[in-house]
Amino acid sequence: MTIVGRRTTADMLLLLAALLWGSAFVPQRMIAPYLGFFLFNGLRFLLGAMILLPWVHPRQWPAKAALQWVSIGGCLLFAAAACQQAGMQFTTAGNAGFLTGLYVVLVPLVLLVGWRQKIAWRSWLAALTAAAGVFFLSVDDQFRLNSGDALELIGAVVWALHLVVVGRAVAQVDVLLFSVGQYLVAGTLNLVLGLTLEWHTLPALATCWWAVAYTGVISIAAGYTLQAVGQKHAPAADAAIILSMEAVFAALFGYLLLGELFAGRQFFGCAMILAAIAIVQKFSESETVAQRPKPGVE
Repeated sequence: MTIVGRRTTADMLLLLAALLWGSAFVPQRMIAPYLGFFLFNGLRFLLGAMILLPWVHPRQWPAKAALQWVSIGGCLLFAAAACQQAGMQFTTAGNAGFLTGLYVVLVPLVLLVGWRQKIAWRSWLAALTAAAGVFFLSVDDQFRLNSGDALELIGAVVWALHLVVVGRAVAQVDVLLFSVGQYLVAGTLNLVLGLTLEWHTLPALATCWWAVAYTGVISIAAGYTLQAVGQKHAPAADAAIILSMEAVFAALFGYLLLGELFAGRQFFGCAMILAAIAIVQKFSESETVAQRPKPGVE
């Protein structure tokens, strides 16, 4: 497959991951008042790992480098999800959606500060456009700061770190091995805390099992794994912008299945996110074409 073909496929996989994550918004909202979020995350991450585990070759596990990336990715995944869910108890869904969506801008900042990686101007433009789109999509005209917003902002930083780590991990470690490993780490940490702090919500599993099953299969086993596969050929900053479509799909599914409002400002937000992706696509195509070897040159 050509460079352009690999990048196009990667972008499509990332877009599909965003769609799957957006669809998981509905069951997550429906069971939030009943099943503890540590238990919910623990069970769905472990389910995702169990689904993919049979496809991992046993010879891959002893690799020291793989264990390091798996441990880092899993801990970041656990911390990001915990901050996001804990913060939602003390802020509005709109604030949580917007502040979490700031990882779009934080990814290039993390790459610049942490890895001294030069970020192209079009990446900054697209990231800021996408962040503004998430704001209009998630927050109404009465935006106010709440006590849980600090946790959501910390979660956005950790999400950005996780996205960068995924991109670097899949360049060195088998995608399936890394995916299963990080799910096992994140799931175990969540489940331990869930059984310790939220054991009293376990009876709710009798009615909420379907949400655990759906998100474990669709959001974790499929969505996060597609993210890892896509990031093999898409830069982290560009991947973050495409993945921000999760907010668009979440709003769409909320409108279709939960009867939530979809006002004019939200349409404007969707348009801004699509514009950000268009910026990424246009410049990535020109860059990948420029990378093609010229005829007669080896």
